[in-house]
Order: sequence, then C-alpha cells, then structure tokens
Amino acid sequence: MIHIPKAEYTRRRKALMAQMEPNSIAILPAAAVAIRNRDVEHVYRQDSDFQYLSGFPEPEAVIVLMPGRQHGEYVLFCRERNAERELWDGLRAGTEGAIRDFGADDAFPITDIDDILPGLIEGRDRVYSAMGSNAEFDRHVMEWINVIRSKAHLGAQPPNEFVALDHLLHDMRLYKSAAEVKVMREAARISCAAHVRAMQASRAGLHEFSLEAELDYEFRKGGAKMPAYGSIVAAGRNSCILHYQQNDALLKDGDLVLIDAGCEIDCYASDITRTWPVNGKFSPEQKAIYEIVLASQEAAFKQIAPNKHWNQAHEATVQVITAGLVKLGLLQGDVDELIASEAYRAFYMHRAGHWLGMDVHDVGEYKVGGEWRVLEVGMALTVEPGIYISPDNQNVAKKWRGIGVRIEDDVIVTKQGCEILTGGVPKTVAEIEALMAAAR
Repeated sequence: MIHIPKAEYTRRRKALMAQMEPNSIAILPAAAVAIRNRDVEHVYRQDSDFQYLSGFPEPEAVIVLMPGRQHGEYVLFCRERNAERELWDGLRAGTEGAIRDFGADDAFPITDIDDILPGLIEGRDRVYSAMGSNAEFDRHVMEWINVIRSKAHLGAQPPNEFVALDHLLHDMRLYKSAAEVKVMREAARISCAAHVRAMQASRAGLHEFSLEAELDYEFRKGGAKMPAYGSIVAAGRNSCILHYQQNDALLKDGDLVLIDAGCEIDCYASDITRTWPVNGKFSPEQKAIYEIVLASQEAAFKQIAPNKHWNQAHEATVQVITAGLVKLGLLQGDVDELIASEAYRAFYMHRAGHWLGMDVHDVGEYKVGGEWRVLEVGMALTVEPGIYISPDNQNVAKKWRGIGVRIEDDVIVTKQGCEILTGGVPKTVAEIEALMAAAR
C-alpha cells in the first residue's frame, strides 16, 4: 500500500516552523474519539491537520512545535503503552514509538501535559493554535496560559499574542507534493475500479444499497479503510437530490442511477461521480442531457492550467450547459442574457468543483484579496458539472422530468495543464453502454 513517507512529515513540520515568528510555539490536538451510540465508537479517523504534520494515527495526542528549541523542536504528547488497554483496543506507539517511528524529538505521556506544557509555552511570545475549531481544546490552552499568568509575579512570561494556525497550514496543504499525488492516484485507481464494478452490477430489481455494497467491496479489497465521504447512490428522481444519502430505493428499468463515491488512502480522498442507465441503455432524453454535461466538463478541463484562475473552469461549464439547455428548448432566450440572469441555476445550482486532498472538500482559499485564486502546479481539484431536472418542474415537457446527471473527475494542475486522476471509469455514452452490455 502506498503511504506518505516519514521524511515528508519532517519536511512539512520544518516548512511550517520556517513560517512561524521567532520565539513562538504551535499546539495542535489529535481528533477526539467520536461515540456512535452508548459505548460504541465510530471508526477513528485522525484530524487532517494533525495527520498532515505527524502521520500519527492515534487519539489523545497533542503536537507541539517549537522552532529553535535546543532539546528538539517537535514534541509529541501521546498515550503510554498499556498492556491491559492494548489487549482490548490494539497496540499503541507509546512515547518510545513516537520518537522511533514518528520522528518526534521528544515525547511525553498525555497524562502529564498539564504539568509539562505550561513550561514549554512560558517565555514564548506567540502561540499558534487551531482557534475556534475545537472549543474544549481552546479552553485547555487558556488554562495552560493562565497557569503561567498566575506566576507572572515570580517572573514567568506568558505569551502576548495568539494566532490561528489554519492560515499557514491550509495554504501549505493546497499544494500537493509528488508523494501526495502518488497517494491520490492510488485512491483514484481504487475508486475507479469501484465505479466500474457498480456499473457492471447495475440492473433493474436491485436496490441502491446493492450498488453501494459493490463500491464498499472494491474499496476494502483495494486497501482503503473507509469511503472518503458518505457514498451517494441515487436512482431515478433521487438523482436530482444533490446530497442524497438514503441509498435504499429500487433500481427501475428506464431510470438513470447517479453514483458519487470515492475512497481515501492514508487520509487522502478520491471523489468520482458517474451517471448511467440502470438497464445499460440511455434513452434519447437521457443521452441528450448527459452529452451536454460531458461537453461542459471537457470545456472545463481546458480552463485548468497554471495562470488561469479558479473560476474559469466553472464559467466554461455554465456557458456549455446554458447553450445546451437552450438548444433542447429547456431554456428560452439569449445565452449571454440567460447566464447574466443566472437562469441556468434552475438546472445547475452548484459550482463546477472544489479543492481536493485530505478533506474531500479540502482547505484553501478560493479567492485571494477579493480576486479568484490563480491556479498553480500541484493544486488538486474536482470538476463536476451537472444538470438536474426536478420531477416537479412543470415548465418542461414530462419526458425531461426527473433526469439528473453529474460527471465528476479529480485533477491535478500540471505545468502543461492538468492530469486527470480518475480517467479509469468509462464516461462517454458509447463506452458506458459497451461496458454494461459486456457485463450482462
């Protein structure tokens, strides 16, 4: 299985510390364990920022970065080894493992943090933390600061400045390294295989969850521990619900099914949407809508390259979709005027994509100084235009109602333009119909 190498985590910590003010400290907590119900926990998934800096997979841990500290700049507080707990819950790295396997310069038991951390903060001018994202941890930080303040009359020096860590860290996460792209390619490869499998399995009489099971099987078989987000398997009129999650309806002959699903590998997400006919054959109306969406996606790909701005891809999809809807008679009027009045939003109500990385809707600003962000090499994003004709839309002929189509791929910005990571799933009408016919 492909993983982010240990050296990469070291490089990231050094890059972050290089941006921090002199004589400062950064403090970041691991994700808390989430309770599913009573004493049953959700499958643990590390906080993305914490994972980005450490690769440390356990809860009850805190990263401390102290640029220029003589006894080591990277301190990790974590759970100690405990034979009884490990018998029940699995092995722990412990403080020795934190140093040996995860590159910490120094490691302390998490139970000692209240005694040790105020001493590390004391004398530092500035504290960087993820303020506002974890109220309980914010409270702990202030408690540690107040310990120092209570000793000010003895000469203790509390920090006088608090800074949100997010801005520095999230800008770093926006640019994917070669190692990150490699992991994202692997997540994409597994997700592509899952979509192909679902396409091959599709037939009337199954349920949406039948296809979700095919996705989950392929994810796990490929080595992914979990989907990157709740899989959307939406048949018939459900394809017009953007974040449909029930996944329990019957697949009917003559309907489309829209699947938006992807797995994550080493905390890196894949995000793919494909739409196909349950019975393997597009109707004329389904094909007409589908081909507009596909053409709009192709137009968007051409607008993704260094020095083009974030919104150009979206604008390209709006142009193609609006013109296509006019051609089919679903919108009436001048294309430019319809775009200016946003008339297309009755059918295409979301943006053409989002940043992609450790979070499926990844961090990073879309605008800088009020202007759309200029794309640069290493940025990763999705391209996902769609057309959704509500089953209740009385302004269109009945034959169009209830058709929902979205096509989504993951791309990395390259020097030449963009690399499509998710090209392993058929996308043209002819390719989809051929794949499904061969599976029958």
